[in-house]
Amino acid sequence: VSTQSTGKAGAKFNKKKRRKLEEEENTVDTDAKKRNLKAFSFQAVNKTARIVHRALDKQTRKHHVPEVDRTPLEPPPTLVAVVGPPKCGKTTLIKSLVKHYTKQNVNQVKGPLTVVTGKNRRCTFFECPNDISSMIDVAKGADLVLLMVDANFGFEME
Repeated sequence: VSTQSTGKAGAKFNKKKRRKLEEEENTVDTDAKKRNLKAFSFQAVNKTARIVHRALDKQTRKHHVPEVDRTPLEPPPTLVAVVGPPKCGKTTLIKSLVKHYTKQNVNQVKGPLTVVTGKNRRCTFFECPNDISSMIDVAKGADLVLLMVDANFGFEME
């Protein structure tokens, strides 16, 4: 047992007393939350549920970005390439096909000709030049290749 008495007055004692009171206030709040959970829960459950669902929706929307449908309304035209040696009737065939679908005459076939062949269908006719490299290039992109042959001569290349 000590012979000195503990101090109950002065600045140092007041400082210790203040600290002790502050600690008690803090522990009372945490103790109250531990003892009575219902008093510190959400007041409006439906409102809180709405807020939580909205926050989750925003998060998932960032993960699932909707893709824009960029498909055209009508499909691209069917590319029909007409291939063959010179003077075998390629231009005549294209002219007759255009006349059949459009009821109009074509004087010269220069470049691709696109014709509406049905309600939702278009055909592009293309006359291919008479060299093997252009024939291969046209055949890569064509949907249909018509090979014209002159029956008098048979198959021959220049």
